[in-house]
Amino acid sequence: MPKRQLIGKVISNKMQKTIVVEIEEIIQHPKYKKRYKVHKKYKVHDEKEEYNMGDKVVIEECRPISKEKRWRVIGKA
Repeated sequence: MPKRQLIGKVISNKMQKTIVVEIEEIIQHPKYKKRYKVHKKYKVHDEKEEYNMGDKVVIEECRPISKEKRWRVIGKA
């Protein structure tokens, strides 16, 4: 089964081996058909600590690494 991949922006890299990535989606309201943005933050495993704030990265779903980390970095977008 293929794993989910998302593209987002790094908004924090202050933790050890962990970055926070914000994903922005555009969703259409089912009744009124207006489009609006929804933001969601994910804690992502970054083993080599090579990504900095502002980088666009591709993240992939993986097994649980810690209590909140279920994603890992694949590379830059």
